[in-house]
Amino acid sequence: MVQVVAALIRNGKRFLICRRPAHKARGLLWEFVGGKVEKGETKEQALVRECREELDVTVKVGNVFTELIHEYPDITVDLTLFNAEIESGEIKLLEHSAIDWITPDEIGNFEFCPADKDILKKIKNEF
Repeated sequence: MVQVVAALIRNGKRFLICRRPAHKARGLLWEFVGGKVEKGETKEQALVRECREELDVTVKVGNVFTELIHEYPDITVDLTLFNAEIESGEIKLLEHSAIDWITPDEIGNFEFCPADKDILKKIKNEF
């Protein structure tokens, strides 16, 4: 099982989603910014690093929004989604093919990674 962290970054009634690059597993699906926790890192440290590597921003990590385990055919992930806010930097696409700021009502317009389906239901209920 792989420990994965992701950020729920809000801007008013919108939240940030990122489109995976075509050449990666689950390519061109939408997700939250984040990635694998490396050895010796806390989840919070991993999330700060991943946001810097993928978007060139520094985030302030807040509380846990939700946690789940999802089994893909090739990997099982233990995913922790944190509330987070951008402290500094301008978003740059260093890893993803696109980003968007969407409202909960727009979720159905995007094809997300399967692990995010339950998260998106929670966002619709709690935003």
